Amino acid sequence: MNQQTSFIPAACDEDLKRIAGLAEEIWHQHFTPIIGEDQVNYMVEKFQSYPALKEQTENDGYEYYQIFCGQDLAGYTGIHPETDALFLSKLYIHKNFRGRHLATEAFHFLTGLCRERGLKKIWLTCNKHNENTLQIYRHLGFEVTDTQEADIGGGFIMDDYIMTYMIS
Repeated sequence: MNQQTSFIPAACDEDLKRIAGLAEEIWHQHFTPIIGEDQVNYMVEKFQSYPALKEQTENDGYEYYQIFCGQDLAGYTGIHPETDALFLSKLYIHKNFRGRHLATEAFHFLTGLCRERGLKKIWLTCNKHNENTLQIYRHLGFEVTDTQEADIGGGFIMDDYIMTYMIS
């Protein structure tokens, strides 16, 4: 049975707290085998915790959307509009909802936002060892346009591909 997918803006503290709780669960499940538990703990606290999300939305121009499958919170996306591009900072789907093409639906939602706002491309960073996610982005039409090693503090480095999708 196909349930309706909806994208609801995070409009209050409770929404951000719900996203942060989901982020902690997704990150520990998905990223621990890729980058290790210490880096997951550090990154969740620094980038995905409620205080981090609140700071990003109030002071840094980020927008968050909850992805619902029916009545269930299935994932979330975080974006940062730029002059002519949309930085896709976060797109995460809970393991219980993977395989339902929610990432594709989120991609269509985001390309629609770009068209509404006159943005020409979407770009993102993805860990070089996150093979399943890289395959999904390639399938959606993203191309690797650069690489990036970023020191995020705490003795940790993000070793990423920069991927870009041009809005047609």
